[in-house]
Amino acid sequence: MAFPDTTGLRAEPGSFRDPGNRVFHRGGEVLRGLDERSARDWCALAASDFFRDLLATGQVCGTEELFPTPVDVPWAAVLRHERIPFVSHPYEWSYGMLRDAALLHLEVLRAALAAGFTTKDGSAYNVQWRGARPVFIDVGSFEAARDGEPWAGYRQFCQTLLYPLLIQAHLGLDFQPFLRARVDGIEPDQMRRLFGGARRWRTGVLTHVHLHGAVQDRTAGDSTSTVRAQLRAAGYSRELALATVRGLTKLVRRLDHRPGDSHWSDYQRTCAYSVPDRQAKEHFVDRAVAATGPGRVLDLGANDGRYARIAARHADHVVAVEQDPAVVDALYRALRDEGEGRVLPLVMDLADPSPGGGWRGVERAAFADRARADVVLALAVVHHLAIGRNVPLPEVLDHLAALTVAGGSLVVEFVHPEDPMARRLLANKPDGLFPDYRREAFESLLAARGRVVGRTELPSGTRTLYQVVVGG
Repeated sequence: MAFPDTTGLRAEPGSFRDPGNRVFHRGGEVLRGLDERSARDWCALAASDFFRDLLATGQVCGTEELFPTPVDVPWAAVLRHERIPFVSHPYEWSYGMLRDAALLHLEVLRAALAAGFTTKDGSAYNVQWRGARPVFIDVGSFEAARDGEPWAGYRQFCQTLLYPLLIQAHLGLDFQPFLRARVDGIEPDQMRRLFGGARRWRTGVLTHVHLHGAVQDRTAGDSTSTVRAQLRAAGYSRELALATVRGLTKLVRRLDHRPGDSHWSDYQRTCAYSVPDRQAKEHFVDRAVAATGPGRVLDLGANDGRYARIAARHADHVVAVEQDPAVVDALYRALRDEGEGRVLPLVMDLADPSPGGGWRGVERAAFADRARADVVLALAVVHHLAIGRNVPLPEVLDHLAALTVAGGSLVVEFVHPEDPMARRLLANKPDGLFPDYRREAFESLLAARGRVVGRTELPSGTRTLYQVVVGG
């Protein structure tokens, strides 16, 4: 296969920590440049049966080497990967998603060790999603395993995968704020403070928190080569490494925490929609997405995924965003069990979306920089932002329009002030705080941001749906 034109290459900001390989983008292509050592590792990997099996089952992202490698690039070899539909971050996942990502990471590592390979790291960021199916993307992480050397990714695995699972399973705390706060995850000393006293005896804590932390403290001044020599002298082997992976897999499977019910868990039953309202809304959404054609749909405030599923009939993929982690977890498990490959559910507060993070604030891209879509569904969202969170109505619509590609469709619902849900929100606010929250003002703001091509009033008479071609 011929190598593409090398002009217009853009380095991936989150791919700099391994000096042996780097990910680049060129148009719609995802490329990986390899140095001499990484190229040798790739040649061995590509010839292995276990890697071909992982590719065939979709557990590892599609990868091929490009030939010939041009002389004017600074790499010994260049790979091309399949393009993942939407790049998400672990603090945007539900508990079940993080757990399944951990299990995939361990399964990939187990298969690699059995074939004489290992992975250099164990970060949650090595996993992405095809809809509700996890996929391992860090092909540059594979290298030959050496007896007497522990898994180099164990600390990362603990900090970005295992520790967050332990926090939510044992303490009932949502893990997302912990991962969002630090791109490298949760440090062992922080975990030891959370799991002191009797909590140290909870499943997995003593071994992977307290003993792990003690070993780190004891070897803090030793070089990596010294630690490896000590392990070889102690008889550490590949068989012991495999036993460790099996133990971690068993532990993660036992940590199958199910979040309890929340205010939003039963929203579709308790909200103000009548059956005719719901049918009219479903028809409007189906028609609007079908008219726009294939591409990305962003469903904001997706709840149980009813409208995300409708959008998936016509879209290439749907990103379904919901604030409540318990609701997202229930949706994820349902989509996973259905084998859905087009709908990706994510946890996010729309009034506090994921910012840029990591090195220089760009190593992990902000949600707004990743999420522009051909269709944006904002159903039963505007009143929660404008009234519930006091975001000025023009700014709400500015944000929704900015998430919609030029010429794309914004499908938005306006909940009238006399609607029961709006009245409930307004009852908790001082009188006269939202004088501009009325239908006429809303329609004027919409017209300033695009061309209204569809409108329907739901049978209840207190909600109106609009389809707006943004920039049209």
